[in-house]
Amino acid sequence: MEQNRPQWGSRAGFIMAAVGSAIGLGNIWRFPAVAYENGGGAFFLPYLFALLTAGIPLLIMEFTMGHKYRGSAPLTLTRLNKKAEWLGWWQLAISFVIATYYSVIIAWATSYSFFSFKLTWGDTPQDFLLGDYLQVAEAGQFGGFASGVLLPLVVIWIVTLGILVSGIKKGIEAATKVMLPVLVVLFLIVVIRAMTLPGALDGLEAFFQPDWSKIADGKVWIAAYGQIFFSLSVGFAIMITYSSYLPKKADITNNAFITAFSNSSFELLAGFGVFAALGFMAQQQGVPVNEVVSSGVILAFAVFPQIINEFPVANGFFGFLFFASLTLAGLTSLISIVETFVAGLQEKFNISRTVSVLVGGGLAAVLSLVFATKGGLNFLDVTDYFINQFGVVFAGFVEVILVVWVFKELDALKQHADAVSDIHLGAWWKFCLKFVTPIVLAYMMFDNIRQNITTPYGDGGYSASFLFTYGWLVAAAALVVGVIFMLIKPFGKQGRGGM
Repeated sequence: MEQNRPQWGSRAGFIMAAVGSAIGLGNIWRFPAVAYENGGGAFFLPYLFALLTAGIPLLIMEFTMGHKYRGSAPLTLTRLNKKAEWLGWWQLAISFVIATYYSVIIAWATSYSFFSFKLTWGDTPQDFLLGDYLQVAEAGQFGGFASGVLLPLVVIWIVTLGILVSGIKKGIEAATKVMLPVLVVLFLIVVIRAMTLPGALDGLEAFFQPDWSKIADGKVWIAAYGQIFFSLSVGFAIMITYSSYLPKKADITNNAFITAFSNSSFELLAGFGVFAALGFMAQQQGVPVNEVVSSGVILAFAVFPQIINEFPVANGFFGFLFFASLTLAGLTSLISIVETFVAGLQEKFNISRTVSVLVGGGLAAVLSLVFATKGGLNFLDVTDYFINQFGVVFAGFVEVILVVWVFKELDALKQHADAVSDIHLGAWWKFCLKFVTPIVLAYMMFDNIRQNITTPYGDGGYSASFLFTYGWLVAAAALVVGVIFMLIKPFGKQGRGGM
């Protein structure tokens, strides 16, 4: 194995980078609504079960693979078994697609950080978002650039690529060590403020009120597994890549537990903040909390500005804190997403890190311009749905099946993890990866396909050709790219090199 591989400067540096990758926009705008819709307080039971039977076992598996085989996802999988290289490239292609639109959402958050000071969004934030800011065109039309998105998008890419060019220790680790603590402090201030607003307790009661009848519903359990899976950054090369930079004596299992529980703690914190704010909004409008619950883009960029408008004091300041938090959460994740294909290209073609960042990251930056057009929101909505449901979930499923059942690597990985970790892996780890995780992921795949055949995504708001071109085709193209890259040429010495 090559001895000059870059390494994290400290254990804390690696954990912060891994946690920073896991904590993203979804923690803030997806988790609270998912929990609320799936039984409130009762949802935490299936959520914890999913974390212990799929999230942490998968995280340990990916950490161990990266640490043992010391490469990007394609190189790690090639060293694990020569027939698996395509899977690594498929995962990198998925990361590449996600980077193109994720960067645009961070650009929106950056814009809104500055809009906060003067409450630029006015009295009707949703109209401002879709009209004045994004200037949303009909689905399928580009309609030129949304001018307000371009400048922040360029800034986001300059920051991201600048950090990546600086390398692992001086770039990613140094940046994450600043960004993650700042994110937690800023968001904590927002949460504490939200919890002191009138009506906050009603919101928290709505969030935590357990609906035990939901526990018997299989969909709730699938929602829990889905949340864990998407939230932990597993299944699309990030954790394999990050763990490949760990020193030889690194406690893998412990690191996985710390990363997973840190991520879940932040999700819970987000739940407090979001629902305290929604409770305040419901009281101001004289409606029940369930009438103001939303998630995703609308929650962040329409509902929250509305809540900020009604803040009794210093609303511009708290608006800035909220959107700055979103920006930082997004940036730490974007850095990790881009690092996956930067590392892959660097090793495949034996090029310098700088060239790899400029080629891989530069291409992603150029393609992100598609989502900065007036039709960008529609492109983003469909691409995000399909690349997650039929990219990330499918690739995660294939990874588990190949590693566990086809190449039968579980014992070797367990041995490697146990050799460097304080916590030794028991039968539960193997049982979860052999049965629980693949069965859940297979069901998620089956259920997604069934739903998309019976009712196309978007409830008829998108044409079949639009869904095919920017949804199905994008997800399929990621897989095709994976196979093409495997066929291009070998890695050279390091690909063949011994461990």
